[in-house]
Amino acid sequence: MSDFRRDFISFAVEQNVLCFGDFITKAGRQSPYFFNAGLFSDGASVGALAQFYAQAVQASGVEFDVLFGPAYKGIVLASATAVALATQGRNVPFVFNRKEAKDHGEGGVLVGAPLKGRVMIIDDVISAGTSVRESVNMIRAAGAEPAGVLIALDRMERGQGALSAVQEVEQQFGIPVIPIASLDDLLGYLSAQNGMDEKLAKVSAYRNQYGI
Repeated sequence: MSDFRRDFISFAVEQNVLCFGDFITKAGRQSPYFFNAGLFSDGASVGALAQFYAQAVQASGVEFDVLFGPAYKGIVLASATAVALATQGRNVPFVFNRKEAKDHGEGGVLVGAPLKGRVMIIDDVISAGTSVRESVNMIRAAGAEPAGVLIALDRMERGQGALSAVQEVEQQFGIPVIPIASLDDLLGYLSAQNGMDEKLAKVSAYRNQYGI
């Protein structure tokens, strides 16, 4: 596991954004862990999160021209990650959408840079893939091309069929999904920590039951 992925898992645990216990997922599964990126809710934590996103997309080698953040969580993620990339020496434009079209002023649903070229979508996680599907439709309608999807955590578990939600997006749209970290990284983190044996056993059992 590369350092930034290990550091991201550790950071998310410290921020109580990645929690352990008994949780019900959107799919109705009882999960021993839960990740809620909405709990990154102050300047310091969002700034640190953005640095991890920037490291992940730089390490992926996937080329892109602009960041796109789907409303609402993606708005903060796109703008903060653009700032983080700039601090790492790469200045890229960003754009996000409104949920409802503005009927005055400049109008429309897009705010920020022109939506053109190769577009990297940025979001927190992929659940049903609805946000990605809407983003891809919006990008292609503007004459641009989706380059990939950048997310925080890949849970690596089956969706409705044999594939995970991430794999379904990659297969349906023919674009890569780039997570900062994955369930593999979480298991690696737990196995390296003292006093985490019970959590490791529960997360491993969950993966055996639902993982890909």
